[in-house]
Amino acid sequence: MADQISAGTQIGNQVMAVDITDDVLNLTMPGINASNNNNINEGSACSKYCFVNPPFIRKLIAEILGTYFLIFGGCAAVVLNAGEEKVVTLPGIALVWGLIVMVLIYAVGHISGAHFNPAVTIAFATCKRFPWKQVPAYILTQVLGSTLASGTLRLLFEKEHFFGTLPAGSNVQSLVVEFIITFLFMFVMSGVVTDTKAIGELAGLAIGATVLVNVIYAGPISGASMNPARSIGPAIVSSNYNGLWIYILGPISGAIGGAWTYNFIRTTDAPIIREITKSSSFLRSSPSPDGYQLLFQCDLQRRGETNETNQQQHLDNFFCSAFKSQ
Repeated sequence: MADQISAGTQIGNQVMAVDITDDVLNLTMPGINASNNNNINEGSACSKYCFVNPPFIRKLIAEILGTYFLIFGGCAAVVLNAGEEKVVTLPGIALVWGLIVMVLIYAVGHISGAHFNPAVTIAFATCKRFPWKQVPAYILTQVLGSTLASGTLRLLFEKEHFFGTLPAGSNVQSLVVEFIITFLFMFVMSGVVTDTKAIGELAGLAIGATVLVNVIYAGPISGASMNPARSIGPAIVSSNYNGLWIYILGPISGAIGGAWTYNFIRTTDAPIIREITKSSSFLRSSPSPDGYQLLFQCDLQRRGETNETNQQQHLDNFFCSAFKSQ
């Protein structure tokens, strides 16, 4: 689901993103960079034959497993709630989807980017944060994982329970809802995954919470798919393709819109204290002296200050103000 959890955010000493991968998102964490893809940069041979490259195979396996458990867990909650007792309830279903997304992002985000979603993969590719040559393989594995999970649920539960997504109202209503919720989903993901000024350690939590909220208010309307694979898998297993186009067009267009909108409003890449100090935990908010010194030098360059007397005076004022703020 996430193309990466972090191409500029930090998890401990690692930069994290949902593209939590250097290969996928162009971020700063191992496994969050699309342009610095380890698979592509390991040599010309890997660049030409990346689909048989062992690291890339591991990514595909991570995507299959991640999508499988995502669809199995979320759709299982839907099936269990389809009975007369309604044991799970709508908030329960939303909680399951949100939590499993969060858990899987932290589990395999550093391996594959934790997309689990063709809309996410395509959106990151359009923003040049994921290589287009890997898009078909990612989408294929995501749909395969969803289909396998749907097949498992079909074997375990009664066949009359359809756990796919269907419009509750008109097709246009569901299409608009899917566009909006996927737009929000991708907008949040782009912020916590690709922006170096976001707190990468919380990326999984933020993305999971967004899914949870979307399912609560959009579930009764469109089923809150946000993911073509989530709808395609159950449709294939149940041979029910009614309104499937809504859950392909809506999420893909919404994800692309969300990703490009965040890229448009993204702040500049000016240094910030958290990035300079490279603190081992996001709980440590106080920069080290070396961090302050580097920040001060950057500030001098920005001001264009060359006079040594003025530099010293500015240094005194800078450190006095910085330590008073702690």
